[in-house]
Amino acid sequence: MDTIVIRRGNREDVPAIAAIEARCFPAAEAATWQVFQQRMETFPESFFVAETDGKIVGFINGAVIEGKFIRDEMYENAGCHNPQGNYQTVFGIDVLPEYQGRHIASRLMETMIRHARQSGRKGVVLTCKEALFPFYETFSFVCLGRSQSVHGGAVWYDMIREWDGTDNSGNIWKA
Repeated sequence: MDTIVIRRGNREDVPAIAAIEARCFPAAEAATWQVFQQRMETFPESFFVAETDGKIVGFINGAVIEGKFIRDEMYENAGCHNPQGNYQTVFGIDVLPEYQGRHIASRLMETMIRHARQSGRKGVVLTCKEALFPFYETFSFVCLGRSQSVHGGAVWYDMIREWDGTDNSGNIWKA
């Protein structure tokens, strides 16, 4: 089995990230190379990639925001990022189909949660489709209901993982 390394993303990773996004999401939902370039320039600290033998096989990214809900314009406008915000978003978590089932998405999510905690955030927020509830619930996310998002014409649900902020050890399981 290949060794998977999770590391912070960088500008040189953008072409591979955009290609993975194009394979993992329908065109109406997928971010473009230009959007990823803008995100990487605006919030590089919130980009993590999974790599094996020098090949990027997955990634996670998201801006920091003040509120608990992702608005559709945030997906396209990296300027919505607020470095002093209370919540880390997850705009996307993608793993190439041939690498799925190896817990790569879980490792990426654990890395993002740990990063958010260590950065002093109150929690992590995301939108997802109903079929993904079980995956996110394993990380103590709870559903807040149907999202106002109409991104890509899909039905989305708002999910949140919060903590009390008193434990900065990076222990992602303590509520």
